[in-house]
Parts: sequence; structure tokens; C-alpha cells
Amino acid sequence: MDNPYVPLLFLMGIAAVLALGGVGASLVLGPQRYNRAKLEAYECGIEPTPHAIGGGRFPIKYYLVAMTFIIFDIEVVFLYPWAVSFADLALFGLVAMIGFLVLITVPFVYEWKRGGFEWD
Repeated sequence: MDNPYVPLLFLMGIAAVLALGGVGASLVLGPQRYNRAKLEAYECGIEPTPHAIGGGRFPIKYYLVAMTFIIFDIEVVFLYPWAVSFADLALFGLVAMIGFLVLITVPFVYEWKRGGFEWD
């Protein structure tokens, strides 16, 4: 067996067994004493409110910034393999990566112009 993916699949199997084993062990061995206080939502020690202030509307500004962060995290993940094999890709790799960076930068500039990164 000279398949290079066998060690990777083996490690993924070990990770899955450990993850599922930990969850299963906590279900079997963990305390099962539930009461009303443990089942309630925890809000920093404050009594939970039935509705959000302002009629139930929740600002999505945090989620927009978080999604932008994830997009640029993914951009960096794509830049690493390109940087490692930069010499092998030559001009084609450079042009492809410039196109990728432009494609990612356009929405970034759009969100910046409309004030998506400002905390009001």
C-alpha cells in the first residue's frame, strides 16, 4: 500500500473515535441532575428577559463583521499554498493570485465604503 492518504485517513479515524468517545463518556459518566436553574439560559448573572429590548429586533452588525473576518481568514488559507509553490507556478500563478486578491478586495472595499467596520 503506497497510498499517501492512508496515514491521513488513519489519523482522521483516531480523531473521530476520540471525539465521539469523549462525548459518549460524558453522557454515560456525567452527572444527570437537572434542575430549573441549570435548564435556563445564562445571561451573565442577570435574570433572562423574555424579549429583546426594542421589540425583538437584534442587531446583525456583529455577524457581518464576523463573516467578513471569516472570508479574509479563508483568503489567507488560500495564500499559503500559493506562497509555498510560487516558484513552480511562475507567471500563471501570479496572475491567478492577483485575480483572486482583486476578487476578494472588491467586497472588502464595498463594505468599508458603506461603513460596515464602524461600531456605532
